[in-house]
Amino acid sequence: MNFLAHIYLSGNNDLIKIGNFMADGIRGKHFENYPEEVQKGIILHRAIDSFTDAHPIFRKSTKKLHERYHHYSGVIVDVYYDHFLAKNWSLYSHENLPDYIDRFYHSLEQNKDILTERTLYLMPYMKKQNWLLSYQTIEGIGNILTQMDSRTKNKSNMRYATEELRLYYEEFEKEFTAFFEDLQKHSQEKLNIL
Repeated sequence: MNFLAHIYLSGNNDLIKIGNFMADGIRGKHFENYPEEVQKGIILHRAIDSFTDAHPIFRKSTKKLHERYHHYSGVIVDVYYDHFLAKNWSLYSHENLPDYIDRFYHSLEQNKDILTERTLYLMPYMKKQNWLLSYQTIEGIGNILTQMDSRTKNKSNMRYATEELRLYYEEFEKEFTAFFEDLQKHSQEKLNIL
C-alpha cells in the first residue's frame, strides 16, 4: 500500500500514523530510537507490507502489469490501490478527505523533531502538490507515477501505468475492495497486539 492507506490503517493516533508514514526510510532495528507510538507505526507498516505482498488478490493485480513493469508492478499497484481508497473515501471514513489530509499535514508539522531526514525533505513537495488528495484522480496518479519514474531515471516506465489503470479499471477496483477488507482486519488485529 502507498502513503494514504498506511496513514488510514494507523487508526486515530497521530504518532502511529507518522511512524507508519515514514517507515520505509527506517531500516532494521533503527526504529527503536523513536518514541513508543512511532515504533508501533513502523512495526505496523512492516506488517501491512508483508501481508500485502503475500496476498493472492494483490498478486492477481500485479500479474496484469508484470510483463511491462517487472518488479515495479507492486509499487504501481500500491499507487492504484491508494487511488481507489481516495476515490471511495466516504465508504471508509466519516471525515472528508481534504480535512483528514490537512490534519495529517498539521501533525507532521507539530512533530518535526521526530521525523526522518527523508520525510522532512519530502514534506514541502508533498504538501505543495498535495499528493494525498491527488490520488483521487487518474491524472493525479499519473503525476505521482511520473515523479516516481523520474527517480528511476525513467527506467521503470511507471509514467505509462495509467494506461493499464484505465484498461482494467473495474477489475482493479474490485480487487482493491476485496483486498482492502482483508487488510483492514489484519491491520486492526496487529494494532490490538501492539
